[in-house]
Amino acid sequence: MTTRRLILCAWLSAAAACDVTTVHEARGRVRVAAAADLNVALGELIARFGASHDVDVTVSYGSSGTFYAQLLNQAPFDLFLSADLQYPNQLVARGLTLPQTEFTYAVGRLVLWAPATSPLDIERDGFQALTASIAHVAIANPEHAPYGRAAVAALQSAGVYDRLRPKLVFGENVAQAMQFAQSGAADAAVVARSLALAPNVKGAGRVFQIPPTTYPRMDQGGVILRWAVDPDAARALRGFVLSADGRAILERSGFSLPER
Repeated sequence: MTTRRLILCAWLSAAAACDVTTVHEARGRVRVAAAADLNVALGELIARFGASHDVDVTVSYGSSGTFYAQLLNQAPFDLFLSADLQYPNQLVARGLTLPQTEFTYAVGRLVLWAPATSPLDIERDGFQALTASIAHVAIANPEHAPYGRAAVAALQSAGVYDRLRPKLVFGENVAQAMQFAQSGAADAAVVARSLALAPNVKGAGRVFQIPPTTYPRMDQGGVILRWAVDPDAARALRGFVLSADGRAILERSGFSLPER
């Protein structure tokens, strides 16, 4: 092969490599820390978002309070979707977010859930069914989970908290509390309505809709972190969550919607 031809081949190879790199870098990237109650809804949201955006989204689910503690140390996330407003607002106050990126995306709802095979008639008796001979009731840990604090408030409002307190078992987050009831480790669980409507759960249990007047309103908010690697991609995902399509998915998944 002649020297001229070798140079041409080398140039073409370099150009192809540059093209590949350019295409790769053109894809956005968003790392999301999300409250456990979003486990189903966010999956659908991201699938719809990805159909119209060149953005790769990865999600970690867990307790909002646990994520907050990690984000104080600048954990590698770009977007935080909390189960309350308190944690995002505290991050804003500490200067750990991009300016004017805080938002409210949903209002959480509580339900009491028990397996379909349970003798507890929670659909008829609600919390009073739990005063029967039961071993455990699962809730999210109120120390760091907004749904756990709301569950305690609802139990107190129903006048059964003191009787049930010795029987409470705490999940690390609201999804784990649901798992306790599903597995039989707990007789029932006070959990997010969004989890009770999940495809793998719906129809497999009995549900009592806890009146929202019996616990503090659960506005759920998010924020983009100051160290986001791709702020434009994070803003695009934030915009989709707040769009008509995003709101419809959230409502279908068991959330109420905040006023615009």
